[in-house]
Amino acid sequence: MNSNTTVRTARRRTLRIAAAALTAAAALTLTACSGSDAGGTKPAAHVSTDTTAPESNGTGPAAGAQGADASAVPDATADTRAEAKAGAEGKRSGGSHGTTAKAGSPVRTQPLADGSSKAEIYKIGAQQYRAKIVSRGSVLATLETKGSDTGLDANDMFVVLTLDGQVHSWMGGGHQGPGTFKVAGGWTVKVTKVGELHYRADIIGHEGSVDGTLETKGHDDGAVANGIYLVLSNGGVLSAHA
Repeated sequence: MNSNTTVRTARRRTLRIAAAALTAAAALTLTACSGSDAGGTKPAAHVSTDTTAPESNGTGPAAGAQGADASAVPDATADTRAEAKAGAEGKRSGGSHGTTAKAGSPVRTQPLADGSSKAEIYKIGAQQYRAKIVSRGSVLATLETKGSDTGLDANDMFVVLTLDGQVHSWMGGGHQGPGTFKVAGGWTVKVTKVGELHYRADIIGHEGSVDGTLETKGHDDGAVANGIYLVLSNGGVLSAHA
């Protein structure tokens, strides 16, 4: 082999080696670019601030990211329902307070026989009334009808509250029982002592029949009989007034 042939063969080998080196370098460049793109895509998805959770098939990192995002995003629907419920409760609460305030107002106020006190009359229900005896801003006593008339002896001022919410008051005229007494309206009333602070008054008609009874059981009692108002105190004092 001459020297020219040797030189050409060496050049061809050199070119083949150079071509192989270029091919390898190109493959390395493509691999590096591919790895960079994949690495860049995954972190971008991981740190995304988008509140919409990424779709996932339920496995791998995407599923974990979705769970984290779902726990971080407030449940707007639940908050809305809670606010609506609170508003409704407030309205109901406000309505309830309004009803209470209205029910707590007296239907009528009238002066009493002593000239310094008054009765505030409240309607509680059907044939059920309450009367507060008020003097100088203080409540001295309370009367309430519970299926019958009632009455009170307030330091020799007698007060009757009837089933229909009427209040009648007068001063004096008391009889200390036990005993039998003639009172206003021609009635005869027999007062007997049953026990401590416990008296009974039988209202006797013209023919000797008992037409009504008052009885104290720890508190005064009152009634109206044919337009005559009667009070029996728990101390046995009876008074009647037309």
